[in-house]
Amino acid sequence: MWLRLLPLLLGALSARADFFQFDSLCNVSTYYFNYIYCNIWEGECQPNQDDASQQVPTRDLWAGFPQDYMSLLHQWYCSLGQCCESGDCRITNNITGLARDLQTKLHGQHLAQSVVLKAIQGFINNPESNKPLTLSFHGWSGTGKNFVARIIADNLYRDGVKSECVRLFIAPFHFPHGRLVDTYKGQLREAIRDMVLRCPQTLFIFDEAEKLHPGLIDAIKPYMDHYDNVDGVSYRRAVFLFLSNIGGATINDVALDFWHSGQNREDIGMEDLEHRLRAETMESQGGFAQSELMSGHLVDFFVPFLPLEYRHVKLCARDAYAARGLETDEATLDEVAKAMLYVPKEERLFSAQGCKSIPQRINFFLP
Repeated sequence: MWLRLLPLLLGALSARADFFQFDSLCNVSTYYFNYIYCNIWEGECQPNQDDASQQVPTRDLWAGFPQDYMSLLHQWYCSLGQCCESGDCRITNNITGLARDLQTKLHGQHLAQSVVLKAIQGFINNPESNKPLTLSFHGWSGTGKNFVARIIADNLYRDGVKSECVRLFIAPFHFPHGRLVDTYKGQLREAIRDMVLRCPQTLFIFDEAEKLHPGLIDAIKPYMDHYDNVDGVSYRRAVFLFLSNIGGATINDVALDFWHSGQNREDIGMEDLEHRLRAETMESQGGFAQSELMSGHLVDFFVPFLPLEYRHVKLCARDAYAARGLETDEATLDEVAKAMLYVPKEERLFSAQGCKSIPQRINFFLP
């Protein structure tokens, strides 16, 4: 089909050449030639999606193109599976899916569900934001911080955490040596800058953020500040997530106080935690707390993850079985939940490991 369309397209280009800048026309031709060669003729190459010259031409570029030829080209291009509504097929921004996943897949975290959805939705709906979105997740291990980060990636990007627009940094793994912090600074700045140049909307996840060297965070602080651009590059469409265990004890104390007073954990509000969480983060040890990110008040939302109770652990176990395509019953779910360690010892109220080890635990209960 595309061979029959080529004469029409070339004729239209000749007739309408005065509507285009030569450089723009060359970019369009280069894009489609490379796509045809790599995907239709199966040449020995792979389209470089990171190269700006290889990206799908925008609608503005075709403003002077005859509508009938534009329609033919659009149908042909979409028939190859390279057409999408957003303009960049890597970015999906599925807010409906995000809301659904937070509601159905995340257990016992009503505060995180509400704050994360509000923050992400507000950022996506405001393309003129005056700074990147910076969220700080706090709580015990296993309460869902990494899980929510993955949910965000899965709903904002076609390829989830594997997307070219998403980058995960694990402090002890990527930046293990304090003596190399100056080297890490340059590498981190370059990695963030390169990704922002490649993707119009990016997501950066910093796991175990409390173990980051303060100088390392300060090196990228300008990227999260209220600047139009830094060295000619705008970072305003970036999302930064910092995940840490800082504040876990404070969050647990508040949850325990509510339980002792006979109140429902769902009645815990951000007003009960946000000020205390911010204060503990500022006073804690480690690079995250001592960085200019905190002193400069650049974190938009501190997101608390509450300790999980027995009933939440059962829900996690149910999901783990379902993910493997296995059916289960209440008795089995109770066995899995009872095998977990709970604190305080007297009440056995909160799971000390959250849901983190559930997928491995259920192996012991399989026939």
